[in-house]
Amino acid sequence: MNSALEKAGILVEALPYIKKFAGKTVVIKYGGAAMLNDDLKEAVIQDIVLMKYVGINPVIVHGGGPEINSLLKRVGLESTFIQGLRVTDEATMELVEMVLAGKVNKEIVARLQRQGGKAVGISGKDGGLIKAKKRFELVKNEAGDRIPTDIGYVGDVVKIQPDLLFGLIDQGYIPVIAPIGAGETGEAYNINADTAAGEIAQALEADKLVLLTDVEGILRDRNNPDSLISSLQINQVEPLMEEGILSGGMIPKVRCCVEALQGGVGTTHIIDGRLPHSLLLEVFTDQGIGTMVVK
Repeated sequence: MNSALEKAGILVEALPYIKKFAGKTVVIKYGGAAMLNDDLKEAVIQDIVLMKYVGINPVIVHGGGPEINSLLKRVGLESTFIQGLRVTDEATMELVEMVLAGKVNKEIVARLQRQGGKAVGISGKDGGLIKAKKRFELVKNEAGDRIPTDIGYVGDVVKIQPDLLFGLIDQGYIPVIAPIGAGETGEAYNINADTAAGEIAQALEADKLVLLTDVEGILRDRNNPDSLISSLQINQVEPLMEEGILSGGMIPKVRCCVEALQGGVGTTHIIDGRLPHSLLLEVFTDQGIGTMVVK
């Protein structure tokens, strides 16, 4: 009986959030450890299908770095990274697109449908969803000057054309998006999945952007998980960077959140994808988890 009462209490706690977010769009960047472990994969997929069934419109933008690394290794191509971005020549880009828009994308769609969801897998090239241009990364030379460096078929988002997504959402589908953009002549560009998710969230005027990561959220002390910053305003971001609390791979994620908020997204969240059902805990409970970044 106690167990049943606990479950009832959880449902009651979730009710105001179900009412609040019904009909709203939530963009989820799916990647990291949550894509590597079968149990975590199923937990994430279950969370997303449940969100759909209670009236939320989830939109998934996924990565696939480990799968790309595995295939490149099998075919004898080595990965080179500059400032965290994969240098992507034409041969590598073909394989990246094959993995992201093919294997990874369709596996996510299949898992969603096995759990009772209606899902459609697309890439940013479909329906002109992601217009992109070549990215030139600023890299320090021997003299210490930062110069634009060609890193191949890595792109920046020029424009999001969301009509296709609106149509899929209206028809009850969960869009699953591989972050591949198209250049002016149709060439494919690999887009950072966090960046793509943020831009798509803005174009959809999403209520939430959720980034699944491999950390608890933003920590004041990276060695102390109890130092989690549960809520962060955008005017606190620069001071935290100056203090060194925000550093490394967390900086682009937080900047992605800030840009999304400035572009009209309601709230943004950086949560731990290693924790089963972290999406449900963040969206449907009073306490939540991870770090919420707000205006």
